[in-house]
Amino acid sequence: MDAIRLVVGPLTGRIVRLEPLGLDHIEGLVRAASEDRATFAYTAVPHGRDEVTGYVGAILDAASDGETIPFAQVRAADGTAVGVTRFLTIRSRAGQIEPYAVEIGGTWLAAAAQRTGLNVEAKLLLLTHAFSVWNVGRVDFKTDARNERSRAAIAALGATFEGVLRGWQPSQVEGEQDRLRDSAMYSIVAAEWPAVREHLSARLTESGR
Repeated sequence: MDAIRLVVGPLTGRIVRLEPLGLDHIEGLVRAASEDRATFAYTAVPHGRDEVTGYVGAILDAASDGETIPFAQVRAADGTAVGVTRFLTIRSRAGQIEPYAVEIGGTWLAAAAQRTGLNVEAKLLLLTHAFSVWNVGRVDFKTDARNERSRAAIAALGATFEGVLRGWQPSQVEGEQDRLRDSAMYSIVAAEWPAVREHLSARLTESGR
């Protein structure tokens, strides 16, 4: 039997439009991934047309199996694809389609799109869909425990640190493909969502973005 697929998007904000990932985003992602790659230190980001094409194809295969819901992060100002983000670890009760919990992850952005407010708005769009459309009870975030920049960004969203899972998954650091990394785990639960939504909206307003 074919996997049941949740269809989401596009999700549109003022800075970013989250479009369902497709082959038409490859050209933009090739350019985005070629910018300052030092910013991708703890994240697996494809490099070059062949890698990006394979990367998008693999994600679309996983999406077809119902394992993920991927988006191209498209800068609203010029319609340029500047990164990728996803719903992952989608958990549903037996007999139900919509999930009771999800993870937001698999995220990367071109260097020029970082620290522009785009990531904050993208997270607000995804969280709004998860909590207000699906009515999930929980959204997870995880990152390499060594990635202080990512951990600070997740905490700044209003997510709660829950601990470190040791040797939780393969490292995404170049040259560490045979190593398992420790993953720092964070979450936002439904009772916290109204305050988180207000906080993220205020951040966007105060920044002028």
